[in-house]
Amino acid sequence: MPQPIRIKDHERDARLVRKRVVVGAVAIVLLVCVLISRLYFLQVIQYEYHSTLSENNRVHVQPIPPTRGLIFDRNGVIIADNRPSFSLTMTRERAGAEWRGLLDVIVEVLELSPDDRKLFEKRMRQGRRPFEPVPILFELSEEQIARIAVNQFRLPGVEVVAQLVRHYPLGEHFAHSVGYVGRINEAELKVLDPINYSGTHHIGKTGIERFYEAELHGQVGYEEVETNARGRVSRVLKRTDPLPGKDIRLTLDVQLQKAAEAALAGRRGAVVALDPNNGDVLAMVSQPSFNPNLFVTGIGFKAYAELRDSIDRPLFNRVLRGLYPPGSTIKPAVAVAGLDSGVVTGATRVFDPGFYQLPNYEHKYRNWNRTGDGWVNMEMAIMRSNDTYFYDLAHKLGVDRLGKYLGQFGIGQKVSLDMFEESAGLMPSREWKRARYRQAWYPGETLILGIGQGYMQTTPLQLAQVTALLANQGKWYRPHLAKDVGGVAPVDPSPLPDIRLHDPRSWQQASNGMQQVMHGARGTARKVGDSAVYRIAGKSGTAQVVAIKQGEKYDRSKVQERHRDHALFIGFAPADKPQIAVAVMVENGESGSGVAAPVVKQVLDAWLLGPDGQLKAEYRVPVSDVSSQP
Repeated sequence: MPQPIRIKDHERDARLVRKRVVVGAVAIVLLVCVLISRLYFLQVIQYEYHSTLSENNRVHVQPIPPTRGLIFDRNGVIIADNRPSFSLTMTRERAGAEWRGLLDVIVEVLELSPDDRKLFEKRMRQGRRPFEPVPILFELSEEQIARIAVNQFRLPGVEVVAQLVRHYPLGEHFAHSVGYVGRINEAELKVLDPINYSGTHHIGKTGIERFYEAELHGQVGYEEVETNARGRVSRVLKRTDPLPGKDIRLTLDVQLQKAAEAALAGRRGAVVALDPNNGDVLAMVSQPSFNPNLFVTGIGFKAYAELRDSIDRPLFNRVLRGLYPPGSTIKPAVAVAGLDSGVVTGATRVFDPGFYQLPNYEHKYRNWNRTGDGWVNMEMAIMRSNDTYFYDLAHKLGVDRLGKYLGQFGIGQKVSLDMFEESAGLMPSREWKRARYRQAWYPGETLILGIGQGYMQTTPLQLAQVTALLANQGKWYRPHLAKDVGGVAPVDPSPLPDIRLHDPRSWQQASNGMQQVMHGARGTARKVGDSAVYRIAGKSGTAQVVAIKQGEKYDRSKVQERHRDHALFIGFAPADKPQIAVAVMVENGESGSGVAAPVVKQVLDAWLLGPDGQLKAEYRVPVSDVSSQP
């Protein structure tokens, strides 16, 4: 049966359409209200937040690192300066997540080695601040700069920038005194002022560079810059200039430093020259040395391994860190202790049969001269370096009194004003031995302290200070390298008391003995002293590297070269008006008088003599002054 045809209801369809239009209109109105509300929230309520965020995306504050202060010698010769250099930097945030891939591209473009690639990644991983460019390659050549420019489209976040890099024009001559700067490591980054060191990538690592880091660094500056969408600077909005670091003038003399190095003639050792009248360090040599420029921009693995593993230890600062028994160079100070304590006088004599024995002991403490020197007084004992006399003197003093006096000379303590690397050395005592070895102190150990052997350990700098105190009769000036910092002389925050003797003439008695070493008929260094046109006060010494059994004699042919005795010598001149005090240590040099004394003489000549080979006029003593001396 056919279905009836349904008639379309136009009125109902119209009502449905109207309902849908109303619903749609309401929905549109609601959405427009939500949009307007959101716009109001973002542009009115959160206006300051988003305007600041937008400004930060457009405007950046960039640090301007200060120019590091320069370092000069006492005569104005530059020792450390800043040289312009082009460096390759990478900003990780702008390089993106694939920054490691960019390192591969850099190595490919510049044709570098895999070791360079490892070094780049190591530098990128070190601690840094957000959006701070990290230098990964220094001292770019013109060809390398051109290659980077051509491939710039492949290297987002990578830029070539010009900056000042530390440079040491005299190379290895002052590596152990001035030191060097290097890249800031993560440990240093944690303790440094994050604001003042913004944009700075290097810091003093050793020597003067480290001790006066705060003064040399300066104060950071800033500039507000506007950047485009790619992060490139379009214009500078505001700039605050940095304050450059202070220049430092050292007490060192370039010419004397070179003369001291030439005197060592390539041998391992140390030379320290002081002005006994003010504590200025005139020369400070530790040989062998190294080129500090290698460390400024990052030394390679192979180059560092060669320095680190060298048997000659060029990185080791022998002047400040080297510990050696002072040997007989300590005898003049022991003589002063004996005179001032009253246990001996200048006329006290001791008979030397070639050895010394303690009462009720069979052990013989040998004199270096096995045949003995017979009856010797103090002056002769110093001149001949007679061990027997000083065994007896040390026994009379006792270890406690001996330690007290030698401590006043700086033995067993740091003596410098501005050399943080200095070792304190060792002045042994009863308490020290009991704490160290849990043993009592033996009388025989006191005897060998009297000739500078045994547990006693000193640095060449300490020996130079002992010499200066003997020269200026106990006036304490701490050895220092900085003559002035920014035009202001450094101040000693903890000055040591002068050595005051009961009878000041004791100083002259010790000096007379030292002069006889150089000019006496039986002086141990007479050959050196006879060639001088001025009077020298000196003392030789040897420091054992390996012990010799009782009764045996030292035979150099049976001892390996690096096991032979160290040669030491101290001296000051002119003896009647001291202007310079020198201490020399030659490793495995064996003879203080034969090897170290000529080095001292050459250093003295370089400082005291004029072009005519005669004593400079300012160092001569008027005849009236000479005649009035005791």
